Amino acid sequence: MNLNASAPVVVALGVVDPALVVGHLPPGSRFVAEPTDADLRAAVGAVVRADADVDVALLDRMPALRVLARTGVGVERVDVAEATRRGIAVVVTPGAGTHAVAEGAMAMVLHLVKRLRATTECVAQGRWADRGRLVLGDLEGATIGIVGFGRIGRRVGTLAAAFGMTVVVHDPYLGTGTSLDGAELVTLDELRSRAHVVTLHLPLTPQTQHLVDDAFLAAVPPGAVLVNCGRGGLLDLDAAAKALADGRLSGLGLDVFDPEPPVHHPVFDHPDVVLSPHVMGLSVGATRATFTAAAQGVTDVLAGRRPAALADPAWDVPDRTTQQQEEQ
Repeated sequence: MNLNASAPVVVALGVVDPALVVGHLPPGSRFVAEPTDADLRAAVGAVVRADADVDVALLDRMPALRVLARTGVGVERVDVAEATRRGIAVVVTPGAGTHAVAEGAMAMVLHLVKRLRATTECVAQGRWADRGRLVLGDLEGATIGIVGFGRIGRRVGTLAAAFGMTVVVHDPYLGTGTSLDGAELVTLDELRSRAHVVTLHLPLTPQTQHLVDDAFLAAVPPGAVLVNCGRGGLLDLDAAAKALADGRLSGLGLDVFDPEPPVHHPVFDHPDVVLSPHVMGLSVGATRATFTAAAQGVTDVLAGRRPAALADPAWDVPDRTTQQQEEQ
């Protein structure tokens, strides 16, 4: 009996907790968290984690595949063009982690501006008398520059404004008349010259690779704080290390790296650097929402419906009810 014909097979590519997806997949489907080659051959759907590579070689091993659902929006490791050419929908889940990533970015900003590592060490190491030497910054009255004003960037702006910060943003793709929620739209040159805090919330493209480099950091106000919760390739780490050494930066927060996992860089050991392993979008609530949305995307495609969000909007619902024939 062909299990795929009687029970659609959906596989995990990367670590996926079955409890987060099974209830949102098509009734009667079989979810495989650790697929074998046979499972890959039979799979009509896949839930794809950020660290999974989906290339031509893998697609060749999955001839029945109809939908890939990414738990997130980054598709740098998915061959979207080849999947679309084969009629495979590549679902993404924008919005599910918006608040979590924005909160994570602001947590890093607060950690660095308030120098929480130094204050912790002052107490833990019994150096109470040194507290007068600690220089803590302020958010109120400072300017935050947000590069990329999509869902996450906009939420960061809302949180920053609540702290009394002036919000300036740069995003060349904002449509005419787009509401800025009180933020000021500026050029990239103006943003980097004004912002005491810079946060990055934009995709990695050939145009944005190492957007933040020596030239960018040479223009920021002395003692600025930089946080990257976007993509690792947006930042030249060597340039950031030099900026920390000469005081152009007073703090650096990184949730993303290039590559992932990263090769150890000397800047990781700097006392005014805070790091997290690309988890700011993986809070309990955000994880649940992301996996639910991915599973729903699989269900939509297998039911012949267009999913809520696609990596390639050119994909269309195939004019067929099934791709598989029961084996004889």
